[in-house]
Amino acid sequence: MPKGFGKTIAQNKKAYHDFTIEETYEAGIVLQGTEIKSIRQGKVNLKESYARIDKGEVFVIGMHVSPYEQGNRYNHDPLRERKLLLHNKEISKLIGETKEIGYSLVPLKLYLKNGYAKILLGLAKGKKKYDKREDLKKKEAKREVERAFRERQKM
Repeated sequence: MPKGFGKTIAQNKKAYHDFTIEETYEAGIVLQGTEIKSIRQGKVNLKESYARIDKGEVFVIGMHVSPYEQGNRYNHDPLRERKLLLHNKEISKLIGETKEIGYSLVPLKLYLKNGYAKILLGLAKGKKKYDKREDLKKKEAKREVERAFRERQKM
């Protein structure tokens, strides 16, 4: 199965608005206790999350996984740092690319693939305000063309 495919649990739509995504990486997540049960219920938020490389390991920070209702004392901290599983070659490549000014690692999507929780990381470069406006104009123009095409098909 290609990367990025599986049952989508959560998406970070804001990342596509704020950043230009240059490359994507698929990573596994190290979870504790009842976290996978919460993820399967879809109680995950990726909005303000980002990834950081620390001592040759990649961690996702700010990803909110709600505590599992039936988890009692075995529940976890919702905002804890979670280790991501990547190959050493990918990590060393990411270290080199994130050293460049303006690049960061952003989680784009959380999904289940073959029973495992995976996260799609994007190597992203921040957009300027005028780039965001330009993207919105293109999106609106595309909608107008599609709307006009649909109206024409009805006749």
